[in-house]
Amino acid sequence: MGLLTFKGGVHPYDGKELSKNYPIEKYLPKGEMVYPLSQHIGAPAVPVVAKGDRVLAGQKIADAGGFVSAPVHSSVSGTVKGMEQRLTATGSMVNSIIIENDQQYEETEFTPARLEELSKEEILKRIQDGGVVGMGGAGFPTHVKLSPKDPDKIEFVLVNGAECEPYLTSDYRRMLEEPEKIVEGLRVMLTLFDNAKGYICIEDNKPDCIEKMKALVADIPRIEVKELMTKYPQGGERTLIYATTGREINSSMLPADVGCVVDNVDTVVAIYKAVLLGRPVMSRIVTVTGDAINQPKNFTVLTGTNMEELIQAAGGLKDHAAKVISGGPMMGFAMYDLHVPCIKTSSAFLCLEKDPVSEAQQTACINCGRCVSVCPGHVLPARLATFAEHGDMAAFEKYDGMECCECGCCSYVCPAKRPLTQSIKSMRKMVLANRKKK
Repeated sequence: MGLLTFKGGVHPYDGKELSKNYPIEKYLPKGEMVYPLSQHIGAPAVPVVAKGDRVLAGQKIADAGGFVSAPVHSSVSGTVKGMEQRLTATGSMVNSIIIENDQQYEETEFTPARLEELSKEEILKRIQDGGVVGMGGAGFPTHVKLSPKDPDKIEFVLVNGAECEPYLTSDYRRMLEEPEKIVEGLRVMLTLFDNAKGYICIEDNKPDCIEKMKALVADIPRIEVKELMTKYPQGGERTLIYATTGREINSSMLPADVGCVVDNVDTVVAIYKAVLLGRPVMSRIVTVTGDAINQPKNFTVLTGTNMEELIQAAGGLKDHAAKVISGGPMMGFAMYDLHVPCIKTSSAFLCLEKDPVSEAQQTACINCGRCVSVCPGHVLPARLATFAEHGDMAAFEKYDGMECCECGCCSYVCPAKRPLTQSIKSMRKMVLANRKKK
């Protein structure tokens, strides 16, 4: 049987050899800690501390602002300096709680639990109280994702270990060093869905992870390892569901509509910690890599840590660094300031000696069709980008512009160097804003 995959996609240089062989290092921050109140999709969290309060690591400092929201916890002990707007990696200013780190790392008391003694409602409550969100980048509150209308119709719980984005190796190191936590987190999720199977989905460029996971789940019922073809964007939600189950979803559907729940490796570990250990989200693994960083590494980073500190911990930037990206090269955000906090969705910082995007000379579309052949959403990127550039919202929607998953494949292969994804992404935001108004 061939490897599981989808139609379309590209094979960019993956750059994983730069950091994949570096075990995870724990990094303890030195400066003040910044906790944005919007580290998730949905309503911002609401502060529950005031200036001058002393807090402990693991203490809730902001409560969820609604059902589709998530609380924020301090990752250090120290004193609340105040609340102000601070820059985030996406370039936006966000209301944030500032805490002066006292370097003591005193923790609040956590309450562990046994899975067998918890009801489904108690499991979801512990996930919600732990502030668990999608840590692959989307930041969707996990307790909402695990509360579909009809849990009995969920047939597949997919753990996304594909890590298809070039350069990133944080999930790889997590699977290699802490596979037991992933399996335990998946067991917790399967407790919520009586009729579901658990699939741990890994690309075939990680044979050591596949071997380790297969050995670990050999005697566990309802859990299997699925080997995927190495191709970008294999780890996208829609492409992962299609590759492993053959089911398709569009922009108006949720994975639950086809009987699936998808969560990233780091999210599954956060579920394990929140439910069984009682520990909220206070840290995550971040890859600092690229040809412009002196010592590419994988760090366990406390949320709120200044990313400039982390770059220095990886040996600092080389003299000719041209670009720093939050995330990977295909879907990440180019940064103009390194003084931003690590949040729940910060997976990597990529430092590059060359900036091929700004150096590219854009020319006219030659109608070659390459963008169409690689598009996993099966739309017409060149045409959609033209509609976007002309502000033609009606035509953009008519030609299924909202089906774009913003993966960047079309921009990557375009011989005319047109910023296709960027144009489509901007128009998608305008369409969504327009729908909200209506």
